Amino acid sequence: MVEIVSYVHSIFLKLPFLALFITIALGYFIGKFHFKGFVLGGITGSLIIGILVGQIGVKIDPEISSFFFALFIYAVGYQGGAQFFRSINRKTFIQLISATITCVLGLLCVLVFAWLFDLDKGTAAGLGAGGLTQSAMIGTASDAIAKLNISQASINAMQANIAVGYAICYIFGSFGPIILLCTIIPWIMKWDIRNSAIKLAKDGHASDDNLEEGQFEAIHSIDTRVYKVKENSPAISKSIEYYLEQHIAIEAIVRNNQMVNVDATTIINQDDIIAVTTNVSEFSECYNLFGPEIEKPESMKLTEEVRKIIVNSKKFDKKSIKEFYTIVGNKVAGGIFFNTISRLGEVLKAKPNLQLKKGDEIALIGKTADLNVASKLLGYTISATKITDFIFFGLGMSIGFIFGLYSFTVFGISIMLGNGVGCLLAGLILGWVRSTHKRYASLPTGASNFLRDFGLAVFVAAVGITAGPEATMAIKKYGAKLFLLGIGVTIIPQVISFIISYYVLKIKNPIDILATIAGGRSANPGFAALLDKAGNSTPVLPFTASYAIANIWLTLWGPIIVALVAKIHP
Repeated sequence: MVEIVSYVHSIFLKLPFLALFITIALGYFIGKFHFKGFVLGGITGSLIIGILVGQIGVKIDPEISSFFFALFIYAVGYQGGAQFFRSINRKTFIQLISATITCVLGLLCVLVFAWLFDLDKGTAAGLGAGGLTQSAMIGTASDAIAKLNISQASINAMQANIAVGYAICYIFGSFGPIILLCTIIPWIMKWDIRNSAIKLAKDGHASDDNLEEGQFEAIHSIDTRVYKVKENSPAISKSIEYYLEQHIAIEAIVRNNQMVNVDATTIINQDDIIAVTTNVSEFSECYNLFGPEIEKPESMKLTEEVRKIIVNSKKFDKKSIKEFYTIVGNKVAGGIFFNTISRLGEVLKAKPNLQLKKGDEIALIGKTADLNVASKLLGYTISATKITDFIFFGLGMSIGFIFGLYSFTVFGISIMLGNGVGCLLAGLILGWVRSTHKRYASLPTGASNFLRDFGLAVFVAAVGITAGPEATMAIKKYGAKLFLLGIGVTIIPQVISFIISYYVLKIKNPIDILATIAGGRSANPGFAALLDKAGNSTPVLPFTASYAIANIWLTLWGPIIVALVAKIHP
């Protein structure tokens, strides 16, 4: 057995990425198992397997974890950019209050444990950094200890204890929010996270996020059906143009088993088989107008297109759909139907009196020739090809890393945003740019989902591998007391914050409250697991604001813990 472990260790030392991908594969494998309705999930599974693999002594470059977390958080920001800027309101302010409460409770918990269990300044700061998973606290606490008027030996010992406390408490600090926010609280509250996410997406008009893989919207507001023109039909001897004026498009005619070339002047005859496209609400009258509905004959061929167009025309800016038909004329527009209109991420119903605005994304249905005319009149067509705009992707990531270098001073303490916050902000900005200027910053859903999921998988696996051996050694040396205190620092603030947020601040939506607490705890793995359970991007908005404010507060707690904890010597 020893020889096997030694052999695996030698391979992992040569190929650390092998350890990383084995961790991901095994983590997602065990994450698929069900037990009485409980599913561990790939994220939690990868963290557990990472800790076990880490016992062999694998070294993963911290830059790898940082880079893949940046990819993950950039994709998260990109997917939620449009909704984020649209949702900054009183609700966001309440979420910031909730996040601040979570941070303050974390500080108080660390201080109470330090006083009750006689912890020195360094160990208390490490307890806070690990239990609250805020690595920046290590730096600010170390700087504060270095400035104390004590011996260099005491300074070194306390700075070492910060790292020990962080290593012991970080594992459950990462793992705890996943268990609490994604399993225990939803179980107690009888919440179904996926259903809550779907409902929230519907309320927010994010219709594309409501469908599972392989599902599609089966009910259409516009459709095509086939009728046989009956004897004494009022349509006989009328032209197609006559019905275009009523927005009933006769797209194809089969006469004597032969397709007829149709235009606006084509006359309808008895026994013609016609393909009629119109709003579904109009089909109830089609029997009276034309005759019985029948199956499509094999000789009838009809090809139409759904085309997305961005309104960029001054002529039609602030003009209603009804006015569009009037201005263009029915010969061109009568066979064109407005399906959906998306405005800053919000899907609107295409009612006749709805005003078009520059920047609207319109889904039109019609024949290719008619849509070509409409595209030129309204603005420009969005390419249906799913291609990533790597110019803007590279620019966005670059901006994120540059943002991460920015630092500012609060109460004399220097705080750097870091790659996580920087790439989150860049993703939000580029996601918003894409929602308002569809020509730029394309990152198709499939590509952004891959960046999000793959970046997250590597990040979590690397965290487990890196933290595993150090925590095990520290627990053996210092006992389980600090580990148990770390559990308290991780769990207690979240539980109290949940009670206050739910019953006092009235944050009742499951996704909103769970994501807000995850952000207030700076719990990246917890948020990632919640995102995985939700199955859509609804947790992004509440997490983003609370995560940003938490990074400021939790970084500040380092020197505050050093100042308020009395014990100096370990």
